[in-house]
Amino acid sequence: MPQDKPDLAAAPSPSKPDDGQEAPVSSKHGSKVWRAGTLTYTTAGLFALFAWLLWGDFAWAMKDRAVGPVAQLMLRQFGSSDFVVGLLVGSVPAAIGLILVPIISVKSDRHRGRWGRRIPYLLIPTPLIAFSMAGLAYTVPVAGWLHQALGVNSPGDVGCRLIVFGFFWTVFEIFQTVAQAVLGGLINDVVPQEVIGRFFGLFRAISLIAGMIFNFWLIGHAEQHYTAIFLGLGLLYGVGFTLMCLRVREGEYPPPPPLDPDATGIARMSKPIGAYARECFANPFYLWLFLALMLGGLAGGPVNAFSVFYAKGIGMDMNSYGNLLVITFACSLVLSYVTGALADRFHPVRLGILSLMLYTIFMFWGGWAATDTATFSVAFVAHGVIQGIYNTGTASIGQRLFPRAKFAQFASAAGIVSAPFFMVLPPLLGKYLDLNGHVYRHTFIMSGALGFIGLLFFLVVWRGFMRYGGLKNYVPPV
Repeated sequence: MPQDKPDLAAAPSPSKPDDGQEAPVSSKHGSKVWRAGTLTYTTAGLFALFAWLLWGDFAWAMKDRAVGPVAQLMLRQFGSSDFVVGLLVGSVPAAIGLILVPIISVKSDRHRGRWGRRIPYLLIPTPLIAFSMAGLAYTVPVAGWLHQALGVNSPGDVGCRLIVFGFFWTVFEIFQTVAQAVLGGLINDVVPQEVIGRFFGLFRAISLIAGMIFNFWLIGHAEQHYTAIFLGLGLLYGVGFTLMCLRVREGEYPPPPPLDPDATGIARMSKPIGAYARECFANPFYLWLFLALMLGGLAGGPVNAFSVFYAKGIGMDMNSYGNLLVITFACSLVLSYVTGALADRFHPVRLGILSLMLYTIFMFWGGWAATDTATFSVAFVAHGVIQGIYNTGTASIGQRLFPRAKFAQFASAAGIVSAPFFMVLPPLLGKYLDLNGHVYRHTFIMSGALGFIGLLFFLVVWRGFMRYGGLKNYVPPV
């Protein structure tokens, strides 16, 4: 946490009025001082900041690790097709993000208040996310009540379950999207840039530990005890994330650019939209970067979306599947901090290129060979470990390449580019699998193809990065 001692007090830097970062300096006592904008930290203060952020990440990660797999298992119990699963689990979140993320991110960048520009957008959605998880937990009894209440007009017990699930799932995704839109912005604002890669390495490690806990102890009970799992993790998230929001303090920011006081009606709405589009999409470098990030993130989607069904289809029980994930997370945990440190030293774009190259090779092999539990296990673990290297290695790419003062805006623009593909791919893939006998081995081939295209786009980004100054002199183009 930021220190309250007078010589370390957070104060604006006269030479950095635009949220600039500086290398660590020394206080008058000779100890190292870390800076993030107007915030200053001693080493102990930096440790406390990391501790609270990582505690919030643990609560977030436990929620994230549980919701997707448990939702898939619930929908399969309700008799949903792969198309419906892909629509609800893939398309609905992407559509919500496409609408909300640019609005929330720009509002957050411009907000100035007692609690900072990020914390309000994280704190307010937290109890609503916990509430929606409780609603998902009680899908079956609420659907039973709805079925009776509708009488002859009821779409049936299964139909009511899908309606109730869809309602609470949509509420969950709306408020999770709001929080997720600014969480990266908070990290960008309060974590010194010199250690941002290592922080994301620790961030990834906490997420992996959460995944190991869920998949070792809980996923085997998810089909029978999803109510208790949703309630418990909703409570953990509500309490844990609230504590993080209350304990992390933001610094001061320069005032946002003024809005045109004379603009009214359509002009008042269209001018910010036009400025947003020009700033984020006019420069081809950012377009290539957005597309590269989209493809890198999308590459794991085909395998992730249907891996539970793939495992069950080849005769693997959920405990064994959970153990594979534990092995994956354990390997990634060992690599996480090292990968983050490498991102600080060698740059996240380089790690994106290397990881996607490896991912492409292993996924094409998996698509050809993964026909039984043994080969599936090897391909699935390779998928998870290499995706982990990609996720950790490129986690700080926005902090390194986007303009700092408008970080959330540019991050949201990357989300806008990604959202249509995340909306379309899961249900299309689900429909393809429905029509082709549920040959889930094809998901590895699709992931490999996306990874290969992403690799090509990252090579273009690297070329542009070097043109704008490279490793030592990069300046975000405006």
